Amino acid sequence: MAPPPEPRRPYKRPAISDQQRRRELALQAQSARRADAQARARALASSLLTTPTPPAATHRHEEEHEEEEEQEHTVADVAASASKLRGSEARRWFARQIMLPEWMVDAPPHLASDWHVFARPSGKRCLVVSSNGITISRVRNGSILHRFPSALPNGSKRDISGPASSYSILDCIFHEPDQTYYIIDMICWRGYSLYDCTAEFRFFWVNSKLTETSAGDPPSANHRYRFSAVPIYECTLEGLQAAYSGGTPYVKDGLLFYNKHAHYQAGITPLTLVWKDETCSQYVIDTDGKGEVPNEQHLVLELQEDGKLVTSDDPPVVFGSLDNEFIQKSNLRTGNLLRFAVRDESVRLVDGKMQTGELQFVGKPNRARAFADSHSKALFQYAARHAPLRIDDLIASIQSNNMELESTDVEMQD
Repeated sequence: MAPPPEPRRPYKRPAISDQQRRRELALQAQSARRADAQARARALASSLLTTPTPPAATHRHEEEHEEEEEQEHTVADVAASASKLRGSEARRWFARQIMLPEWMVDAPPHLASDWHVFARPSGKRCLVVSSNGITISRVRNGSILHRFPSALPNGSKRDISGPASSYSILDCIFHEPDQTYYIIDMICWRGYSLYDCTAEFRFFWVNSKLTETSAGDPPSANHRYRFSAVPIYECTLEGLQAAYSGGTPYVKDGLLFYNKHAHYQAGITPLTLVWKDETCSQYVIDTDGKGEVPNEQHLVLELQEDGKLVTSDDPPVVFGSLDNEFIQKSNLRTGNLLRFAVRDESVRLVDGKMQTGELQFVGKPNRARAFADSHSKALFQYAARHAPLRIDDLIASIQSNNMELESTDVEMQD
């Protein structure tokens, strides 16, 4: 007689970062950070509409400085300050307005109950604003991608309803093959700010409000590009499988995970996560300037005034430093973004942080780039080369959570 099968044990993949702790802190912080959401949206809309395009090839200013927190300024101050920015300062300001995901290095607990998931379209991430009869899209570095008429509210001269100055702001990815703006989030609709609304509510509004307009219709003279909402799922086993393996009208570039309770927070946040493998993305491991996968992992870091090399996180993570002699000899300046190669044998993971020994200077990245790599990206890229977080790990995490819930239900019934 065959022995009875062993009972399934809860799955737990060893954590390699402090990502879960930061998720908990981020949820606590957002409830205490309820600034004037309407003012923030109005300032962003004004800046998107009026700020000149920063030249992509402009050299970084010698006297780069940290900007003050936006909530300390009036709407007029923020909009006026942004409109005066040029070059690298403008690129940095606009890049700070988009909510950027951390890279998933640990599977979050409670994926099925607390998270949404969807397939990320491949393309250019941008903010789209419609107001005063015109629609403008700007990519992450602030450059204008398109200026066009659209069927969004007040997005064309033909479609002005209510106050002409009323504005809408969408977080989109422009997918070149089908010339479509895929909406992944909504910041403002007809002047109503959604900054302090949960992701669950914002996703509901994307789908409901888009159907109130003709923005999803094929292009026409007064509607140059089509807008489409991405299919969003609850991160159950079925939802994860649909996002991972299901068909989409666009080329996939990984999966995006949104915590249902997350507000729209400008900058990098652990409440949104990006994950990818070879099945759902063409580009898992970063390539070099020639489009080839280098033998060693590359990191883009920012040079600080004291010579330290840091990530784009807040607060930044220090990966190393350069001495003054090398900085002067290489004609480097504070604020420069620099590319380094990382020797695998020098990497250590300590208390959720990635520590590198020897960094080899490779050169400067594209000048249009606004920020250094984040710490979570460095961790994800290292894991992708050695011990990647796989789709099976995400499935096992959901199954384990389901088992825990079933066990709790049984105990309550007893």
